[in-house]
Amino acid sequence: MSIIVTGATGSLGRFVIEGLLEKVPADRITAVVRSEEKAAGFAARGVKIAIADYNTPETFDGVFSAGDKVLLISSSEVDKGRVGQHKVVIDAAKAAGVALFAYTSAVGSLTAALADDHRGTEAAIVESGLPYVLLRNGWYNENYTEQLAPVLQYGAVTQAAGEGRVASAARADYAAAAVAVLTAEGHENTTYELTGDTAWSFADYAAELSRQTGKEIAYNAVSVETFTGILTGQAGLPGPLAAILGGVEASIEKGELAGISGDFFRLTGRPTTPIADSIAAALKA
Repeated sequence: MSIIVTGATGSLGRFVIEGLLEKVPADRITAVVRSEEKAAGFAARGVKIAIADYNTPETFDGVFSAGDKVLLISSSEVDKGRVGQHKVVIDAAKAAGVALFAYTSAVGSLTAALADDHRGTEAAIVESGLPYVLLRNGWYNENYTEQLAPVLQYGAVTQAAGEGRVASAARADYAAAAVAVLTAEGHENTTYELTGDTAWSFADYAAELSRQTGKEIAYNAVSVETFTGILTGQAGLPGPLAAILGGVEASIEKGELAGISGDFFRLTGRPTTPIADSIAAALKA
C-alpha cells in the first residue's frame, strides 16, 4: 500500500510530503508531479516519483494500485476546467480500486464562484463510490503574507472585504490535517471543515503589519469593482481570475470565511498558525 500525493511539488504538496516523511517510510510515499527535475529532492530521500498531468489522462495509467491512499490536491489552473482535470484522477483511482481518496476542497460556507469547481469535484468523488475524505480547507495565511511587497511600498492593505473576517491558517497546517487523514484509519466518507482558530479582519491585519514593521500601514477598503480593476491593471491578472478573486472578497464581507469549526484541532491535536506568525515569517524571509 502506498500513499500517493498529486501536485506534490506545489505550495501545499511539498508540506504534505514533508509531513508524511515524518510518519511513514519514504518508499511508501509516491509523489505525482509534472516535472521530474522539481521532485529530485524527494527522490533523493527515497520517495517514489510518478510523472503525470491532470490534462493528459493516459499519464495516470498504472499510477494507482488497489489498497493505495490518494490525496488529490486541487488544480491551480482555474481557467482550464478543473472538474474535468480532477475527474481524470478520480477515474484512474476508481479503476485501480484505491482504499481511500482524499481531496483538498474549499470550506463549505464559501458561495463565491471559486467554490464551484470544488463542489463539482466533490460530487464526482461521491458519485464514484470511492471511500473518500473531503478536506475543505479555509483561506490560507499565505494568500496575504506572500504579497507584502506592494503593501509595504504603498503603506496600505487594499481589499474589498469591508469589515469581514477571515479564519485562516497556514499551508503547513492544512498539510498536517491531510497527513493525519492519510496515516490513520477511520476517516472514510467524512468531510472536515478546516479553518484557523481565530478570525481576523483586514484592519487587524494592517495593525499587526504596522506593529511588526514599525511603519504605519492603513486598511484601504474599496469596492469589489475597484479591487478587480487593481488586479487587472496594476497586478496584470486576467479578467476572469480577477473576477473570481473579487467574488471571494464579497464572500469575506458576508462572513463566509469567518467560521471556526474546530476540526483541525480534532484531527491534529494542535492549534493553527496565527496570522501574526505568518507575517513574521514572511518579513524575515
